[in-house]
Amino acid sequence: MEARSENKFDIAVIGAGMAGLTCAQQLQQAGYSVVVVEKSRGVGGRVATRRVGNTRVDHGARYLEPKSELLRRLVLVLRSRGIVDIWTDTTYAVNPITGKLSVAEAGGWCLYYVAPEGMNAVGKFLASDLNIWLNRRVQRLAAKDGKIWYLTLEAANEDAQTPTELTARAVVVAIPAPQALILLAPLTDLPAEFLRKVRYAEYQPCISVLAAYPAFRQQDMAQRDVGWRAVIFPKESQLAWIGWDSSKRALSAQPVFVLHSSPEFAQQYLDAEDLQPAAQALIAEAAKFLLPWGNSPEWMQVHRWRYAFPSYPLSETCLSAATPLPLVCCGDWCGGDVGGNFIESALNSGIAAAKTVNQFLENLDLPGEGFWDAIARK
Repeated sequence: MEARSENKFDIAVIGAGMAGLTCAQQLQQAGYSVVVVEKSRGVGGRVATRRVGNTRVDHGARYLEPKSELLRRLVLVLRSRGIVDIWTDTTYAVNPITGKLSVAEAGGWCLYYVAPEGMNAVGKFLASDLNIWLNRRVQRLAAKDGKIWYLTLEAANEDAQTPTELTARAVVVAIPAPQALILLAPLTDLPAEFLRKVRYAEYQPCISVLAAYPAFRQQDMAQRDVGWRAVIFPKESQLAWIGWDSSKRALSAQPVFVLHSSPEFAQQYLDAEDLQPAAQALIAEAAKFLLPWGNSPEWMQVHRWRYAFPSYPLSETCLSAATPLPLVCCGDWCGGDVGGNFIESALNSGIAAAKTVNQFLENLDLPGEGFWDAIARK
């Protein structure tokens, strides 16, 4: 490894989601100089939390569902640090004919874990001690003289103090496949089969609605016949899921809910400038089945996830371009559908990408699946 200048790194990771942060931690803990470039103002990708005044609302990933050993180990570390705790052990499903609730058996029993301070606390934990450039969108990726990658960046806030370019010996692209394709398609020396696989990994959209109600409605929630915290809706419904988000946090001042649309419903509003009609339609359906008073929120916000869930994930855990300069893609769109648990896919993919990049470079000792133990010790 070479001594680097301010803008020269061994590895540049594009995207600070779960896969990108996992990959960056693996490589940095091995001894490489790593920079993570993220177009947003925060880390974690879809493991996201929004603040509305003093209220935190998880408008992306609903919870951690540790059905496999890898995610169980992460949850154990997070719980030991007080970052996550048990939310519920039961989700319910709406009967499309009677409208009644029953325990959802699909997928088997599992404890569901949440972060009381917001699910983005998980991303913040994985981002510990990493060099992350936020509010920087990678505009162009190019191989310079066949020896090094050159990245041109666009500043989101016109901050003249932050660099708008960097170089790296290897690049990891850890963003949704359609966004990755925008960067990769102009590179003329990439194998056609590599680009074909990136194009294959399509995504389904989702609209998230955040709705808060007056404090006195807490009493209505306490008097329900079924004490649900999360409810799944039938496939034919425009509403896919609703969660009582404020139940994740002690001493919440008012009931707050998060509603997720079906992919088909979100597709209708993929390019709509006004998402309020979509939000009203989803709230009306929630009111019909679960919340009789749900049509009158005290405040409401809407978020569109254009790339919410991979619809056709690749079987490979990561995707190497097999070019002279190391270029590897990873994300929840790699590694197959781990029982619908795309956080698990992202973690596996980030680890695989780090192994692949390491083989191209110095082949140093990587920390492996227990890399978060090193984070927790700091």
